[in-house]
Amino acid sequence: MEIISYQLGQIGTNAYLILPKNSDEALLVDCPMGAASTISKKLKSISRKLSAILITHGHWDHIWDVHQLAASSGAKVYASKYGSPLIEDADFQREVLFADDGLKSAKIDVKVGDGDVLEIAGLKIKCMEVFGHSPDSIAYYVDADGIGAVFTGDALFAGSIGRTDLWEGDFATLEKAIKTKLYTLPDDTSVLPGHGPESEIGFEKKHNSFVRL
Repeated sequence: MEIISYQLGQIGTNAYLILPKNSDEALLVDCPMGAASTISKKLKSISRKLSAILITHGHWDHIWDVHQLAASSGAKVYASKYGSPLIEDADFQREVLFADDGLKSAKIDVKVGDGDVLEIAGLKIKCMEVFGHSPDSIAYYVDADGIGAVFTGDALFAGSIGRTDLWEGDFATLEKAIKTKLYTLPDDTSVLPGHGPESEIGFEKKHNSFVRL
């Protein structure tokens, strides 16, 4: 398994292209502005087909190109079962999170919940609800070919956590989710966040400025 990271969009949002071993398929975690063009060009150059777009949460900077990329690639969109208001209703997103008029609604094809295990392109991906930054935040954990990684969206960053002062945010909820779910993963698990550099679970447990064990 290979993971390629891209920093895209209006505020430097991370998107992650997952390339499973011995496969002609690919998966994408989050889809900021510019992803439709960037990811399509990359996949064409390596002769891979996009099978899935995994959304960590429905904030506009993470979903801007979902509508376009899903339509052009045929990939299924996976997101929280609580993500419909933000992802499927651009007007609501504009109301509560002040998204630009250019945002388009996208359809969730597969709605996931806590503990669900997705099997896509030979990979098993565990879904964990990590609410508190957004009421639909999902972290995706995958362990394959000796690589363990968790895509945390804006729940957990390197040395920090996501904002809890946005719509339906709550610090206590986020703190509990990080401690009881993310921090139970192996210490050497790579933390691949929605913004900024990557980290490891073991390091964050000891040194994160907001949530430590």
